[in-house]
This record gives sequence, structure tokens and C-alpha cells, in this order.
Amino acid sequence: MQISEAWLREYVNPAINTAQLVEQLTMAGLEVDSVTPAAAPFSGVVVGEVLSLHQHPDADRLHVCRVAVGEAEPLQIVCGASNVRVGLKIPAALIGAVLPGDFKIKKSKLRGEESFGMLCSAKELGLAADADGLLELPPDAPVGRDIRDYLSLNDAIIEVDLTPNRADCISVEGIAREVAILNQMSWSATQFDKIEVSFQDAIAVSVEATKACPRYLGRVIRGVNPKAETPLWMQERLRRSGLRSLSPIVDVTNYVLMEMGQPLHAFDAAKLTGGITVRWAKPDEEVTLLNGQALKLDNEALVIADDRQTLALAGIMGGKDSAVSDTTQHIFLECAFFAPQGLAGKARRFGLHTDSSHRFERGVDPTLQERAIERATQLIIDIAGGSVGPITEVKTEAAIPQRPPVWLRKKQIEKILGIVLADAKIVDIFQRLGMDVEIQENGWLITPPGFRFDIAIEADLIEEIARIHGYNNLPNSSLLMHSALSQATEARLDIDRVKDLLVDRGYQEAITYSFVDEEIQKTIAPHDVFISLKNPISSELSVMRTTLWCGLLKAALYNINRQQNRVRLFETGLRFVTKDEKFQQQKMLSGLVLGSAYTEQWGQKTRPVDFFDIKADVQAMFGLTDYRVQFSPAQQSALHPGQAAEILSPGGESIGWLGMLHPMLEKQLGFDTGVFLFELDQTLLLNKCIPRFKPLSKYPSLRRDLALIVKEEVSSDDILSCIQGCAEQTLQEVVVFDVYRGKGVDDGSKSIALSLILQDDSQTLTDFEIDAILNKMLETLINEINAKLRD
Repeated sequence: MQISEAWLREYVNPAINTAQLVEQLTMAGLEVDSVTPAAAPFSGVVVGEVLSLHQHPDADRLHVCRVAVGEAEPLQIVCGASNVRVGLKIPAALIGAVLPGDFKIKKSKLRGEESFGMLCSAKELGLAADADGLLELPPDAPVGRDIRDYLSLNDAIIEVDLTPNRADCISVEGIAREVAILNQMSWSATQFDKIEVSFQDAIAVSVEATKACPRYLGRVIRGVNPKAETPLWMQERLRRSGLRSLSPIVDVTNYVLMEMGQPLHAFDAAKLTGGITVRWAKPDEEVTLLNGQALKLDNEALVIADDRQTLALAGIMGGKDSAVSDTTQHIFLECAFFAPQGLAGKARRFGLHTDSSHRFERGVDPTLQERAIERATQLIIDIAGGSVGPITEVKTEAAIPQRPPVWLRKKQIEKILGIVLADAKIVDIFQRLGMDVEIQENGWLITPPGFRFDIAIEADLIEEIARIHGYNNLPNSSLLMHSALSQATEARLDIDRVKDLLVDRGYQEAITYSFVDEEIQKTIAPHDVFISLKNPISSELSVMRTTLWCGLLKAALYNINRQQNRVRLFETGLRFVTKDEKFQQQKMLSGLVLGSAYTEQWGQKTRPVDFFDIKADVQAMFGLTDYRVQFSPAQQSALHPGQAAEILSPGGESIGWLGMLHPMLEKQLGFDTGVFLFELDQTLLLNKCIPRFKPLSKYPSLRRDLALIVKEEVSSDDILSCIQGCAEQTLQEVVVFDVYRGKGVDDGSKSIALSLILQDDSQTLTDFEIDAILNKMLETLINEINAKLRD
């Protein structure tokens, strides 16, 4: 939220500078994101008044003006603005003035006519992005006064990043209340006179959704001037609050929103039919909003309607068909309290986020509505005139949130904050916060005000004491913990060791959202059942992921679009899947590789990464656990049919998947190179074989090579499993060192060359014993996988 420091200081003006004020707010939990000047630097501009003008003799679009600027004689200034006229008061830049952009004003001649200055628009003063003509000042603007002083442009715009629990501070009055409390000063809310009721006609109001809208106020204002203009002071305050001036009626509702934190809405009364009803929408009911967005509603949408049509999305945005315009003369002014639970997430369902929904979702003071509608009425009458009808109020007392008292114990304050405060100081803090304090034995019973939705438990009250007393004033103490060291099992590998390995192999760790776009979730895992969020942060984060690949693929695309052509990422995190018809969360480790296999270098030719590169990375991880796994060819919807493998434990349990992204998905997602992925169950990956000591043999090891011809579909894992199944004690290691297809090998077959390392612990193996071992293994290979010894 943006606020003007000058506006804030009209309520409470402590003897501190801007930097100290910002520090004070931040340390009180109202973090200040930025402080910017209210206007760009310029000088030498004063309030001027056009006394006379005549057409430039040599230019149709120029006028020669005599302008009073508070000096002895008026100045002659040539101006081309379409709205220049006699009696107009405008900003006049004098000779020597410096405008934004270091633009210096000098004496000049325009088509032969001398000009001793420049008449300025809002754009030329840096107050607006564009302008149709000169900045028109009020008729009572004092001629000759510096425009920076007159418009209070020596001001700062403070942007406060409020946490969702501090809805009470989403207004200038709310921030002023905090500043007054922090500086132990008194303050008062905006004072104004109520407008007398001129007629008794009213529009009937009924509320069907009483829990969602416990309080609704409305009144008719007739005869407003459609040609009225918003005063400059209000336009400036809105501008500094990040809002654009639209029309007097809309500007007033926005002004009260910023001033008090209460959203309001004005309907064109001539466009209403019958009474006003607050209800839940009917299925497929339609409404077109002020932004032109046409919506089809369901019965979870709260609406404001008349007897003929839907007028607005309650608490979010008004409808286009009932909006005020530059011809509106009669309005119906609405001011309501909508319960946070009734509006939470409703705006985001339609891709909306408005100033009104932002406040109602967090909580608006349910006692504020009458004061807010009276303030808006007073401003409308002052600016646009008109006559006022009575306020119509529908109130459901039982549905209005009540702030129950909270018990605060003395001993808890000292225990948690480490300080002892006088009882009188504690009472003073809570009373200045607007809370009712009832003194009890050993503590206090404290009732929060209506605007403090965040005070519910004792810890909230202690937090308030810490905030107001000052976090910097709390004592520093070392944390003393008594804890027993738990046993660290050798049967589990630490995930940090796996991460270190991946980093050593060129990967970088990524952290992505557990929430993903529903579209990419369906694209990557079309058969998975996923959880849809009822209140998503945005439409792109609307479902819980069933695979970490969703986030990694998006991160890879982000990097590719920024000239990163070699990407190696991994992530550890949770996925959310169904098992036995129940949703469960599983810890997963996923990775992604694309681009070249090696970084650019002189010693090796560049080649693209392939299936076996990422398989080697996965095998290296299992090498940490000494856990033997199998890579079984299988089909997975997101992976290439010919380059995908399921990773299985010795018992046949699925540990994860490995493979190349499916070509259709590769094209659909926007990749122009092969993408390789793996995903592993962390629980199964981290199972570790406990190492056991074995004495080193003093006898020599021997190597024997075998070249086997097998069918193409037989994998090296099948061969190794057969050899391991022989349970030969002297076999120490088996290595596949060659795969051959071609001359001398039948089509549909391949030659696989193995090296076998043999060693006995008790003797040196003889040729006869070695031949017997090899014959036993060869017989097993022939019987189980139909292998042949290559000639």
C-alpha cells in the first residue's frame, strides 16, 4: 500500500524525519518497501494567472498570453495548449526554472514573438504520464506561490508491505493510529459534519446471504452535477496512493477507501430496477464487470442484484451495466461489511484482485460502515452537489464477528520476552491499541477492537507488547537447550550427501512451487489424480503437483530463454499423490539435464547429452548406498517410448523413473533439444547397505574375458543378474566393456564383452578351477537367456 507522508502527518506528526519514521514502521512489523519523492525534482515554477491572450500572428495553434506570476509586471508567454483561457490559473515556469529531465527554461522567441517562460502541464512537471493540456489549478490558488509548496510536492510516498494479518493498517488512518501508538501521541480520526437528509425516498434492500454480508448500508443521492471535477488536492492524494483520478463519484469512493480502509461502490440509480438484494449467484448467471470482463457465475459467487439483473460481484468489482458515467445525476451509494470467510478466494477464482477484495478478504472493521458512508456523502455533496436520502441498513447482529476477550498472564510476558514491565505500562499499551482491558489477578482480560482480526490468543497479545515496547529493547540471551543425542543409523544415507554428489557432477539445486499450473500438470501426468486448491495464489498455481518434473521443466525453459544452453538441475521436495484412495505426500528427488554433455573445452569434442549420461548420474547416487538396482524398459506417458526405464529394487519395488522427455511434450512445451529426466523416491533411494569388513586376500586375482552373443532385447542387467545368480564366491567383479553389432553377428542379436575378476581367499586359482567356474557361468547364461559364446 502507498501512502503520502504529508497526508499521514496531518493525522499525527511526530518530531522525527522520514528515515526515522520508516525505521519505526518497519520495526513495528509494517515493513516499508520503498520511499520515493512525490514529484520529480524541479524548481522555479509558480502559480500563474492568465490575464489576457490573443492569437499568435504567425501560428494558428499558438496564443500570446499575459500571465501574472506575483512580480511587478505580468510576463508575456507564448502557449500552444488547447485549454488556455483568460482567468485560468496554471503552473508557470519562469526564466531560469529547471524542469524534470534537467530541462532549463530560457528567454526565447516563438515565430517572432518573445516568450518569458512556459505554462506547464502535469506531464511536464512529472506528475502524470500524459496530459491533454495545462494543469488547471483551483481559482483560489495564490498567484506567485511556489507550486511545490502549493501542491505539497516536497512529500514522500511510502510503500508499506503489510502482512495479511494487519488489515487494520490498509488505510491512512490505520497507519496514523500505529504511528501515534509508537510515539505515545494522541491522534483523532477524520472529523466531518453529517449532511442533513433532504428527502425520505429510499431503495429497498434485502440480504439473503446473511453470513457472508452481516451488514449492508445504502442511500440515494439525487441531483449530483455530472460536469463536476475532482479537486486537485484529492487527485494528488489519490495519485500518491497509486490510484488514477476517474470522476468525482468514483474518486470519492477511492478516497474513503484509502482514508478509512472501507470499500464503497456507487451505482447509477437510474439504471436500477426495483430493490437491491445481496445473495449467492444462480448457476450460469452472467455479469459484465467494470473492466469489461464477462463472467459466468455459479452458486459460490456472492452478488449484488436488483429485480432485473446482477449488478456487481459483491466486495470485488461493480458491473458495467449499472456503473456511474459522465451523465449520471442520481446515485445509490453502497457501503457493506462482507465477512472474510465469505469472500476468501472468490476474486482469484475469476482471475481478479482488486483494492476492495484485498481488504474484505483480510477483514474490515464491521463498525466502520456508517461513518464511511457519511464521509463519502459529505465529500460527494461538497464536490458535486445534490440532495441526500436516508441511510437504509440491513444488519444481522448474530453474524457480525465478535472479538472475544483473551486472557494474558503476567508470568508469560516475562517467560517469552525476557522482560518485566510495570502493570501500568502494559495497560497503557493495550489501551492505546484501542483494546478494552480488565484487570484480573495475575493477569488481564483483554478484548480487541473490531478492526483487529489478528488478535485471538495470548501469544498475539505478547507480540503486541514486543512490537510497541520495541524489538530492539528486548534483551539478548543465548538459547540454552538440553537435548540427548539420538542414534544415527548407518542404514540410511543423508540426503545432503546425495545433493553434494549431484553438485560435484555439475548439477545445480532448484526450488520450485509445490503448486503448479493445472495445464502443465495434465500435460506431463495426464493419468494422475491431483488436488485442486480452493484458494490458489494465482491461476498458474492452482493444483498440487504429482511430479517434480512440472517445476523443473518450467525452470529449464526459463534458463533456455536466457541463453543458458546447458542446464543441469535437481530438486528435492514433496509430491502429492493418491494411494489407496487417500492423498499422500512423498519425498522425491528429481533431476533434469539438457544441452551438451560437457562444458565447452579444447580436449574433447562437444556432443549432446544422452540417456546413458543421466543414467550414469543415477547409478552414481545408488553407488553411495551400495544398493543394486535394475533399469527395466517401460512405458511412461511423459517419456520417450524407446528411451524410458523404470528403476526397480532387487525385490521388484519401483523406486522411480529415468528417460528422455516425450518428443510431443518436448515440442508442446517449447524445447528445441532433447531433455532427460529422472525422479526417485527419496525413502527408497536413501536405503543403505551397511558395510562389512572382509580381510584382503593375499592371493592374486585373475581376469577372464567372455564375448557373448545374445538377442537384442536382452539387457546387460539380465546378463549380470544371471552371473550373480551363480553365487560364485570367487567372483569379485563383472564389467561390461564392449557392445558390438555388425559383421559376424546376426540381425536382431548383439555381442556383449565381459571381464570377470576372480580371486580366492585361501589359494591361488588353477586353470582347471577357473575353467570349471567359467563353464558353470556359461551354462547358466545359455539356459536362462539363450546366450552363445562368440567365436
